[in-house]
Amino acid sequence: MNKEEQICSKCVMDTTDPLIIFNDEGVCNHCLEYDEKIKSINQNTFELDSVIERVKSEGKGRKYDCIIGLSGGVDSTYVAHLVKELKLRPLAIHLDNGWNSETAVMNVKNTVEKLNIDLITYVINWEEFADIQRSFFLSGTPDVEVPSDHAIFSILRKYAKKFKVKYVINGINFKTESHHVLSWSQGHSDWKYIKSVHKKFGKKKIKTFPHGNIFTILSDRISNNWINILDYVDYNKDDAKKLIIEKLDWKDYGGKHFESIFTRFYQGYYLKEKFNYDKRKMHLSSLICGNLISREDSLKTLKEPTYDSEIQKRDLKFVQKKLRLNKQDWDNIMSTALKSYYDYDSYYGKILKSSYYSLIKKIISKII
Repeated sequence: MNKEEQICSKCVMDTTDPLIIFNDEGVCNHCLEYDEKIKSINQNTFELDSVIERVKSEGKGRKYDCIIGLSGGVDSTYVAHLVKELKLRPLAIHLDNGWNSETAVMNVKNTVEKLNIDLITYVINWEEFADIQRSFFLSGTPDVEVPSDHAIFSILRKYAKKFKVKYVINGINFKTESHHVLSWSQGHSDWKYIKSVHKKFGKKKIKTFPHGNIFTILSDRISNNWINILDYVDYNKDDAKKLIIEKLDWKDYGGKHFESIFTRFYQGYYLKEKFNYDKRKMHLSSLICGNLISREDSLKTLKEPTYDSEIQKRDLKFVQKKLRLNKQDWDNIMSTALKSYYDYDSYYGKILKSSYYSLIKKIISKII
């Protein structure tokens, strides 16, 4: 690290986050925010019964009382187990974006069969989606996973509306995902951002890609219909793994969100090689604050490769072939100037430039 670089004295976040701030004790803003927010998260455990009762009450007379997303990962699999334990009637939705690992597919299959949950798999239009992903690679931003996340939340809304289900229960949780670096990835809800990147670099017309807009996002925030249920229980990921392995024949895939081949490549290779962003710092720092791992062990982990170098080489070839990127294309992608969300048109960017920004910010803050 050079003279200007610094690492948090409590977690492993450092100045590769350009917006990081340290207090006089060298503790970063992420940890300080964690200490403040965890108080309200801990209070949630007392509210679980009323939340579940509300879901059951609103779902009376319908086949399903909630929608859950199911990726084959730890969090979503545990959510499936938990909602059944709580006697809810979920419909599981899985997005097939063309990048699932065999392990993830098998995990989803085992979960719905053993828990007797109905499943809908939404298969995305590959040619459209590949064109959007290529566009994001060419854009020079670190937001190549944004289209997948946007599509996932959009199809959850789609099926909630179709089946007249009020609540979407998801595996997002503060305890293991508290540390977020905005500049490492943002714009997940911003369809205007995705469109503007694709308009500049894409070649195909987008007709079927599932998407929302700023109004659907605000509606979700206002209505409280999206429930981060793992924030209402004493969630320990290691214990959750043991349980789903034993009860659901779940298989490990080797890393956070590595159930997707693309996500494994994106987090473990692309972000690190092009931007020097190591998302393990976020994940490990969250666990440190939750007393689930030591800072010393986390620092040791960060000295290790993000994942096996031979698998990285294999993944690189697979991504290039699947997205039809030749060696020259890839060399251009890796050498192009670094860009960010703010270099492209977006909903939030437009709001920032608006003369009414202060008023809009004040209204939105009261709403959400």
